[in-house]
Amino acid sequence: GTIHLFRKSQRSLVGKLTHEFRLVAADRRSWKILLFGAINLICIGFLLMWCSSTNSIALTAYTYLTIFDLFSLITCLISYWVMMKKPSPVYSFGFERFEVLAVFASTVLAQLGALFILKESAERFLEQPEIHTGRLLVGTFVALFFNLFTMLSIRNKPFAYVSEAASTSWLQEHVADLSRSICGIIPGLSSIFLPRMNPFVLIDIAGALALCITYMLIEINNYFAVDTASAIAIALMTFGTMYPMSVYSGKVLLQTTPPHVIGQLDKLLREVSTLDGVLEVRNEHFWTLGFGTLAGSVHVRIRRDANEQMVLAHVTNRLYTLVSTLTVQIFKDDWIRPTLSSVPIANNILNLSDHHVIPMPSLKAVDNLNPVTSTPAKPSNPPPEFSFNTPGKNVSPVILLNTQTKPYGLGFNHGSTPYSSVLNQGLGIPGMGAAQGFRTGFTNVPSRYGTNARGQPRP
Repeated sequence: GTIHLFRKSQRSLVGKLTHEFRLVAADRRSWKILLFGAINLICIGFLLMWCSSTNSIALTAYTYLTIFDLFSLITCLISYWVMMKKPSPVYSFGFERFEVLAVFASTVLAQLGALFILKESAERFLEQPEIHTGRLLVGTFVALFFNLFTMLSIRNKPFAYVSEAASTSWLQEHVADLSRSICGIIPGLSSIFLPRMNPFVLIDIAGALALCITYMLIEINNYFAVDTASAIAIALMTFGTMYPMSVYSGKVLLQTTPPHVIGQLDKLLREVSTLDGVLEVRNEHFWTLGFGTLAGSVHVRIRRDANEQMVLAHVTNRLYTLVSTLTVQIFKDDWIRPTLSSVPIANNILNLSDHHVIPMPSLKAVDNLNPVTSTPAKPSNPPPEFSFNTPGKNVSPVILLNTQTKPYGLGFNHGSTPYSSVLNQGLGIPGMGAAQGFRTGFTNVPSRYGTNARGQPRP
């Protein structure tokens, strides 16, 4: 076959993923996450089997939280991979948006699971099956222990940032109100009941409490419908907890400006506009590149005599405190200063008028004269529409270039016009020492007026 020198081998998608996974697995910090991921898969397998044996949809809804823990572990691995990778020509801003996309995908999948639980619960209200409580309580404590142990043992940087930056869920708000009431009675519990609890720990505890109530009511009164009600409650809590995180990560993906930094950005831009040499700050755009990373670009117009490097250093120094990835474009004022011409001036530049327009009377006016009164005769019939038989309307003006120099000027040479040229031009201006001629366009009409050599009018 043909031998291609210096040809790069094209890897498949699986090969690229395997290469990147080996790069992450080489770091010892990721070994702990991989171990928790393996235990999570085993725990999910047992929980799904117990959900099938107990026929409990509430336990299935709680198992989805364990599946969400697996997604959070994958997001943590992606965060480690992002820290190892450096910006490339294709990804000039780095790979931080991959972890944002991972958080958004994990929260959206959790909400889809909650919607699936709501759909199944609506069907069970029509025909409620029998619930077996043999392994219901065991599965609840296994899932609760593993979820809390995973959340507290591994610090997931992306989800930790999103849980603090996103708006509070309705579950957090109700628990905060309850905590304030309890701390008002017992002030010593203020250190335990924080004003804003971790949403993941809160939903794990609330889901386990709902399953415990379900177990007791089924064991006491065989009230199987409480299992469906608990499933709906867990699904609503899951949806309400994940929705603010999805909105926050989605806004980051849409490159919007965070609301909590708009005031600080306005203050910094006002300070930049008051710097020495800065005339205007425009086309500013700031967006969130990743979790905790702000990027932006701005155009700065400066004076013509300002130092570009000095202004760039001051602008960057002011904005870098808040914007880590900044692009500043400096351009000087674009107004044009008038300049004096050094070339010689032509003779006709200082003339007030270089062209003369002489409207000529209509030639048809001679035909309309009355031989007795020498006045235009009225037409017997009115002229047709858009036909105007008025003098000067049917003859276009004659435009002639003035080639003669005028007697007035700034030191230019001029002289008198010969008598023969005056007769040929047909019109002269007496008393000026130089005649300015007008060509009328009638070549056969003799000249009736002119001047002699002494400047006296001719008969």
